[in-house]
Amino acid sequence: MSIQSKYGSDAELLWKDRKRFFGLPLSFTRYSLVKKPGAWVKLFLNVGFLSNMVDEINAYRICDINLRQTLLGKMFNYGTVTVFSSDESKPTLHLQNIKNPYQVRDLISSVAEEQRKLNNIRMTEFHAHE
Repeated sequence: MSIQSKYGSDAELLWKDRKRFFGLPLSFTRYSLVKKPGAWVKLFLNVGFLSNMVDEINAYRICDINLRQTLLGKMFNYGTVTVFSSDESKPTLHLQNIKNPYQVRDLISSVAEEQRKLNNIRMTEFHAHE
């Protein structure tokens, strides 16, 4: 099913990938970053074959991004990007074993920053002093 049929004719796919095993996309776990111009940008997690479970995070809710890459991941250019958000239903989203993890981390980070600016949302950090 195409992005346009799911989200409308003006929806734009910014990135998509699948969870990989030894560098091969042999999984029913799919990730995508979709932009609906003038409306929203969302990160989607879609799991399943016969029945689907879909989670989404609005890009402006993304607070932090972490990247983990094993030796095998370095050899075959895949890794796990962890997205931390202020979303109550999915505060942590693991994009497991995706291709080009450094590029994906940078893309998600820049899109999140752009969306926060467009929506006039500021992320504040609190540091506890001992």
